[in-house]
Amino acid sequence: MPRSVNAIAFVASNADEAQIACKELRGLYGHVPVEEAEAIVALGGDGFVLQTLHASMNTGRLVYGMNRGSVGFLMNKYSTEGLIERINNAVENSIRPLKMQTLDEEGNRAIAYAINEVSLFRQSYQAAKLKVVIDGHERLPELICDGLLLSTPAGSTAYNFSAHGPILPLEAPLLALTPVSAFRPRRWRGALLPDKVKVDISVLEPEKRPVNAVADNTEIKTVIEVTITQSIGRTAKLLSDP
Repeated sequence: MPRSVNAIAFVASNADEAQIACKELRGLYGHVPVEEAEAIVALGGDGFVLQTLHASMNTGRLVYGMNRGSVGFLMNKYSTEGLIERINNAVENSIRPLKMQTLDEEGNRAIAYAINEVSLFRQSYQAAKLKVVIDGHERLPELICDGLLLSTPAGSTAYNFSAHGPILPLEAPLLALTPVSAFRPRRWRGALLPDKVKVDISVLEPEKRPVNAVADNTEIKTVIEVTITQSIGRTAKLLSDP
């Protein structure tokens, strides 16, 4: 059954193309402040729609992206025509972010959330050496690589895809565990995991092989332990044309 959205907020990235489109659409359809909106139309690329999804987490507001940027896998095709009808007939996807909990070399703990992926990267010329435990079972006692990422379906077309990971349908209850330039085991190309798993990653030889952890745009330096789970209490809502 089609929804009935009337109060729309238009937001745009700093790109000239996005700003021009935002001004035009506000003139055509009106505009309300984000806090009063039922739906937010985000104009830009994937990076901007991710920012919008983070900002709208747990508000119940629907986010409908239109591509006015350089990359737009999560975006709908840009058009000024029939926008209300498109929003009302769009498919709603509930996006649950990943929760990243880290422990760094100084004993500091941090929490960050990722709609796209949680990534670990080597910090120096030395390859990272990692141990991967999934739901309490050691699956990779030693992974030597440039990095490792755990991607959501929403993020599977981003860095995960560049690292030769699989593209996942938005509604798939899966996560993609994908290595970056795996040296040992050399033939390991990653794994598909249920989205309810708990992934514990330990950094081996952290003094010699320092590693940073990143949840979307939040980076934690020199981590020694990273735990990743699906967030229970956070949800964003993304609209896609059928």
